[in-house]
Amino acid sequence: MFSYPAHLTARCRSLAAMMHRRTRRRMGFSTATLFAFCLFISPLPTAAANDSSPTAATTAAQNCPATLNFSLRKLNSDQTIDLCAAYKDKTVLVVNTASHCGFTPQFSGLENIYQQYKARGFVVLGMPSNDFGSQDPGSEKEIASVCHGQYKTSFPMFEKLHAAQASASPLYTTLGTLAGEYPAWNFHKYLIHKGELIASFPSHVAPEDKRIVSMLEDFLPQ
Repeated sequence: MFSYPAHLTARCRSLAAMMHRRTRRRMGFSTATLFAFCLFISPLPTAAANDSSPTAATTAAQNCPATLNFSLRKLNSDQTIDLCAAYKDKTVLVVNTASHCGFTPQFSGLENIYQQYKARGFVVLGMPSNDFGSQDPGSEKEIASVCHGQYKTSFPMFEKLHAAQASASPLYTTLGTLAGEYPAWNFHKYLIHKGELIASFPSHVAPEDKRIVSMLEDFLPQ
């Protein structure tokens, strides 16, 4: 009997849940309908995709989703983190941060949801950027004194990156292209579930906003 591979059905379930939330008031499609449509338009699995040989399994294990196929240095540290190895099985919120912005107090909300959901496989990844309003001009030591010192954050923070489309670092080029939108200001948020980009939130959407929290509740294991 024909069956779709597990990774495809999981992807379609995730997309169906997300699209149901976004369209139910306007179009009224059920999650089941959206799930079936996703499977219908997806390419049929090939023999290679169904290959369960050790070689195929090893190759699949080595594959990394484009969203996390980067190695970045931790903030104010010499340690480099392979994002794929560290976070590909987690639900990840990537945020371009700034130390002197009207949205800087969002550090507190980011820490709150990190503490609330980290045991269920959630992590916040902070990416300092000076692209918008030159609001993060300091050294990495100075940035750390704000996020870790003033706001007592414990989630991972990384080296300073470019998030604006005109000069985007490779991570933000990938996320911006996949989302169809680049950050327009500090504290833009990309939500990634097991390597798949599932949502993009502008700066004014606070970390504890119900739109973010509801998605975490939907995608994280109980």
